[in-house]
Amino acid sequence: MHDTTALLLCDLQNDFIHPDGAYGRSGQSAPAIAALPARLKPLADALRAQGGWIVSTHFTLVPGKGGEPFIADHLRALRPFLGKGDFAPGSWGHGLVDDLAPSDLAVEKLGYDAFWNTRLEWVLRRAGVRRLLVAGIVTNGGVASTVRGAHVREFEVTLLQDGCAAFTQAVHDAAVEGLRPVADVTTVAQALAALR
Repeated sequence: MHDTTALLLCDLQNDFIHPDGAYGRSGQSAPAIAALPARLKPLADALRAQGGWIVSTHFTLVPGKGGEPFIADHLRALRPFLGKGDFAPGSWGHGLVDDLAPSDLAVEKLGYDAFWNTRLEWVLRRAGVRRLLVAGIVTNGGVASTVRGAHVREFEVTLLQDGCAAFTQAVHDAAVEGLRPVADVTTVAQALAALR
């Protein structure tokens, strides 16, 4: 049964999480976000041991001429510090944080929904995955959009409530409530107990 289950790690990348990453260097972090890798590691290890899949999505800034990234106007306004080399494919910053690496399947993404313009659905179907345990950042952005994307594609979706985070608790809580109609909601500890 576990070989049809995947832990879907949304954007838990060095450029978002690590102090030396793009966000960390710019002082853009939150304790709830920083705590995620260590909280998720026991679940990732247990799922690996039982034959499940670890799938990571990687927010990507595609480099154009001279390495200058294509950045959407709304993102440039929100995060003016982003620049050359940040979230670049194959870079250290683009990679999954060490605590959770390596993933079995890694998918580059360009927007919030990890299914939009990516091969995520294709690789999940090829791997035989039917059930997704969704974690990552941020709850109200990439996580929420990806959970809804999985729901409309008829995956069995479980949101790990304390396995995702936003920049404020209030925003996180509101996003979780908004996802209850399209996903089961549980905790990392409960998911771990269910595996065992």
